[in-house]
Amino acid sequence: FTQQYQPAACNSNPTPCKDPPEKLFTVHGLWPSNSNGPDPVNCKPKTKVPQAQQPIDASLKPQLEIIWPNVFNRADNESFWNKQWDKHGTCGSPTIKDKNHYFQTVIKMYITQKQNVSQFLSKANINPEGIGRTRKLIESAIRNGTNDKEPKLKCQKYNGTIELVEVTL
Repeated sequence: FTQQYQPAACNSNPTPCKDPPEKLFTVHGLWPSNSNGPDPVNCKPKTKVPQAQQPIDASLKPQLEIIWPNVFNRADNESFWNKQWDKHGTCGSPTIKDKNHYFQTVIKMYITQKQNVSQFLSKANINPEGIGRTRKLIESAIRNGTNDKEPKLKCQKYNGTIELVEVTL
């Protein structure tokens, strides 16, 4: 379950974001992993109805727009979500039953199970702007919010400063 800090994600992209980024972490994706090798991608679902043709349940879209925007082009959220499903969600079987279950799982993880990186950092008085923080301090704040889940941090250098781009739980 990976979340990205919107301004840093925009900084990492060669094409500027079309909309100003919000200063918070939002979902980048839910990606199945494989402990025995590379993570699976672009799996073929074993269902009779092609999942790519299954529309995303309209009742899920308002929440997805908030927690999982296409940071680079907010007018194209649905295309981004479908790409995430095709590349990663299709590999979640049997745990992930279908396309809408994939999106319901993301909403549950972010909202119901409170796996919201912005909240963890805020609770530890770690704000996105201001003084730099150590990797150890950031990891500790996230572990405290997730019952000791070990976060994987992705950082980048931008304009001479190291910035946190993504957190994977």
